[in-house]
Amino acid sequence: MKIISFDVDGTLVDSSFADLVWLEGVPRLYAEQYHIDINEARQIITTEYDGIGEEDVRWYKLDYWFSRFNLKGSYKDLLDKYKDRIVIYEDVFQVLDNLSKKYTLIVASNAHRDFLSLSLSNIKSYFDHVFSATSDFGEAGKYEWFYTKILQYMKVNPSDMVHVGDHYTFDYEIPSKLGIHAFYLDRKMGKGLKNLKEFEEKVKELERL
Repeated sequence: MKIISFDVDGTLVDSSFADLVWLEGVPRLYAEQYHIDINEARQIITTEYDGIGEEDVRWYKLDYWFSRFNLKGSYKDLLDKYKDRIVIYEDVFQVLDNLSKKYTLIVASNAHRDFLSLSLSNIKSYFDHVFSATSDFGEAGKYEWFYTKILQYMKVNPSDMVHVGDHYTFDYEIPSKLGIHAFYLDRKMGKGLKNLKEFEEKVKELERL
């Protein structure tokens, strides 16, 4: 094994930052600009989100939504407003510190770089590369092509890479089909690995094979 790959939201950081931007920040700007109740604005906004859908790369682009809703101001200012709400899980620093001594660490995320640049700001030094499906490749979803491009870029075979993330399909099933050592992380329900310390133990088990 040479490469260890991490998802971000739900794996390294919790989802509060992204949720606040999409479900609080954007609706609040909309409500203020169009002089309507925040709850009404939130309903309008979420209906529009659903109309585009997560399979469309535009869904992930905050600048697209600012343009679509004709919102005043800068979307980057909105991100900055909530950046202090980014929460890194308590097990992250120790695990990254340990694994970075033996492996090349990378990020493989579906999130847009506008979000990743802030979410990873306090831990970015651990990672050699950050890959964003939506920003780097213009596609939504971490399908086989996404992992294949990462393997090609890193010049490694699937068996040389380990990946962990909290989406059962995108972080476990799809990379596993390619031959990547993939692990499903479920911090809330514990249906997979419960935390990154358990993941670190799995990596150690792979070392012994």
